[in-house]
Amino acid sequence: MVQIGYTMMTEQAGPRDLVDHVVGAEEAGFDFSVTSDHYFPWLRSQGHSPYAWTVLGAAAQATSRIPLMTYVTCPTFRYHPAVVAQKAATLQLLSEGRFRLGLGSGENLNEHVVGRGWPAADVRHEMFTEAVEIIRALFEGKHVTYHGKHYDVDSAKLWDLPDAPPPIGMAVSGEQSCRLAGRLADLVIATEPKQELIEAFDRHGGAGKARVGQLPVCYDTDRDAAIARAHDQFRWFGSGWKVNSELPHPDSFDAATQYVTRDDVAESIPCGDDVDAFVEAVRPYVEAGFTEVALVQIGGEHQRPYLEWSEKTLLPALRDAFA
Repeated sequence: MVQIGYTMMTEQAGPRDLVDHVVGAEEAGFDFSVTSDHYFPWLRSQGHSPYAWTVLGAAAQATSRIPLMTYVTCPTFRYHPAVVAQKAATLQLLSEGRFRLGLGSGENLNEHVVGRGWPAADVRHEMFTEAVEIIRALFEGKHVTYHGKHYDVDSAKLWDLPDAPPPIGMAVSGEQSCRLAGRLADLVIATEPKQELIEAFDRHGGAGKARVGQLPVCYDTDRDAAIARAHDQFRWFGSGWKVNSELPHPDSFDAATQYVTRDDVAESIPCGDDVDAFVEAVRPYVEAGFTEVALVQIGGEHQRPYLEWSEKTLLPALRDAFA
């Protein structure tokens, strides 16, 4: 049976609210949770972007059952991979084994802030490969010295290391990233229900490993209000990763999506309270071979009604449909 997750969307809520929301998700019965890791929101209308790792530490203490996961952290620009390894090991200890480290090659939107520029995709993949190799080596608990093309590590060691290190997930968008994930990841992450990504991941060593997808939804008893909110805050979602990874600022996303209509959004994001529409939106992920799907409720101030509806209506319907 496919597992259904809850997304702590740091771009649309403050830190205290995010922790409150994931506590509610645990109470509602979601199978797992994921957390975005941004420096900027995608659009100004979202209005937030607290530090995800502090939120995760608080969430680890406020919850007791629900698994936690970054979706995703870029370990190459804002964070050095040795520091990511330390953060992830600490969070695995705080959560008592409930954490998975989701990694990706990043977006210009978040990584440009440290002033290192934004290289071509091939260079970013080289950096990403080195970063994951460093993190994996540190998870083994030994002193690590590493001299790569992009990173140097001088006799680093994690002194607080869990018995079982966090599983590493890697985000993919094409053949090159699937090849890398199949070799280095414990699970694969994608934001589109493309079967070819799963097949490529399997082909390169990922067969039998977990595959996690993500789907935005917008619950509201007023469907028109849901569509308006989804358009206001999430019209960027359909631009595709080749575009989303390159734009440097929320205003860039605003300009790039100025011609996206409410009808366009309503065609790609389930809006309202028709549970069958939500079930059918999840179906392509299940049919493509995803084992887990994290839902994103659009609108930070609209989480509580969504969680109540999920517990009573949505989660039972999804479990019946995909048992």
